[in-house]
Amino acid sequence: MADAPTMTAHDYGSAEEAEPRPRTKDPRAQSQAQLRDMRARLAQGSTIKPEFEYELLSMFARNELSARVTLPLLALIFSLASMFWAPMLQASAWLAMVISAKFFMIAACRSFLAEPRGKTPVGQWRRRFTWLELGNGVAWGGIAVVGLEAGDAASHVFMLASLIVLLAIRMTFASAVMSILYAGTIPMTLAIVARLLMQGHPFYLAMAAMAIGLHVYFIFLAKGLNSTSLAMLEFRAEKDALIAEIEEEKAISDEARRRAESANLAKSRFLATMSHELRTPLNAILGFSEVMKSELLGRMENDNYKEYAGNIHESGKHLLQLINEILDLSRIEAGRYELHEEPVRLTEVVQDCLRLLTLRAESKGLQVDADFDRSLGQLWADERAIRQICLNLITNALKFTPRGGRVDITVRNTPEGGQILSVKDTGPGIPKEEIPKVMQAFGQGSLAHHTAEGGTGLGLPIVQNLVELHGGSFELLSELRKGTEAIVTLPPGRVLRPMPPLQPLGQERHRQPPAAMRGAPRWRSMSGAFAQSPADR
Repeated sequence: MADAPTMTAHDYGSAEEAEPRPRTKDPRAQSQAQLRDMRARLAQGSTIKPEFEYELLSMFARNELSARVTLPLLALIFSLASMFWAPMLQASAWLAMVISAKFFMIAACRSFLAEPRGKTPVGQWRRRFTWLELGNGVAWGGIAVVGLEAGDAASHVFMLASLIVLLAIRMTFASAVMSILYAGTIPMTLAIVARLLMQGHPFYLAMAAMAIGLHVYFIFLAKGLNSTSLAMLEFRAEKDALIAEIEEEKAISDEARRRAESANLAKSRFLATMSHELRTPLNAILGFSEVMKSELLGRMENDNYKEYAGNIHESGKHLLQLINEILDLSRIEAGRYELHEEPVRLTEVVQDCLRLLTLRAESKGLQVDADFDRSLGQLWADERAIRQICLNLITNALKFTPRGGRVDITVRNTPEGGQILSVKDTGPGIPKEEIPKVMQAFGQGSLAHHTAEGGTGLGLPIVQNLVELHGGSFELLSELRKGTEAIVTLPPGRVLRPMPPLQPLGQERHRQPPAAMRGAPRWRSMSGAFAQSPADR
């Protein structure tokens, strides 16, 4: 008979209304938020969070406004029905009392919803609604005295039926706030039960007990609805807090990305500037130190000066190599390293690198064994990048292999059709847990500091990035105190293969005369005249 209450998304609050959930990774903020919640609950005199209580009161107020016509019409029906056994004046007085109480409740609900949320005293409004609902309950309970002196049996049954209808309606509309529900239903139940008990008949006593049982039953149903409403509000608050946290994290990540892009741009500018500013004086240092070391302009009287010039030249070369490696790695990481691809034979590049490093291997007494597959085809690759890969790997092997050790270099095909470069040494090896560190920029193994020559730790990261630019893979296998093997695998798509001839050799169609001329006579020139060939006579 009454309109069902509307419980829209607005009833459960919005993202800006729900209190943000404290982030779990900040225990201090979480404890402070819990302390604030406890203080607010104590100040409100309720165990429910203030923001939830406001939402529950808002739900109650909206439900009351939605039934502002339905309940007075229901009261009118009850009043008209009671006129069958009660005087019209009593029924009309009761109806006026119910409508007046409802009028004050509607006015209060409109006032509550019109106030700004931040300035709404939730506790005061809860108590105000409770007193107003108590007045409504007393007014509705007044139906028990309408026609009391008539003693008609039908009137008592009608009273019980009216109680059931009203309990069902109030449970639906006022279950959001249990104190308001109690204030609105208990007075009517007590009035109906008192009227039934006054009859003194067992049948009416049973009806009174039934009325009490129905009231208790509806109270349990209302508590279930109230728990459901609270749970929905909590879920809504958690969802809003999660959305707010995600937006906050997104803003933080966007800011971090912007800073990273700015830092990367600043790094690129710095490297470009430093590349010019360092290389210009460094070229002069290298050139003049080489002139002094080689004594091109005359012999140096003091041999120490000659040695110092050689040291300056070697240090300058090392610094130039370091600058070049840093710049190469920066360009690769920034995605600005361009491959200038051309046909390249991997075995020839490795042989050139070995010729450059032969003196270095001999000075340490190392044995270098090369195993090349001469049938390898050409690669479509950047020759400079392939040369740098080979130089870095072979240099590392020579650097980390102790005196008298061995370095094995293998170039061969893969079963899939690609090509492999393997450089294996008998150095100290790398612990398995240190391999990821070695693959990072400026990373070196713990044993390398005791056995190897000076290095920057950029060789392997550059190799890995250059191999990945070619679509290949780089693998580093190492066993402690037994050696290390670096394996570069280039994919089959980089291998150039000769195309089969469109026409078999010797059977080219352009060498064969057309079919129409195969039987025609051949002519040869004889002193300005033409004579038929003897073969065609």
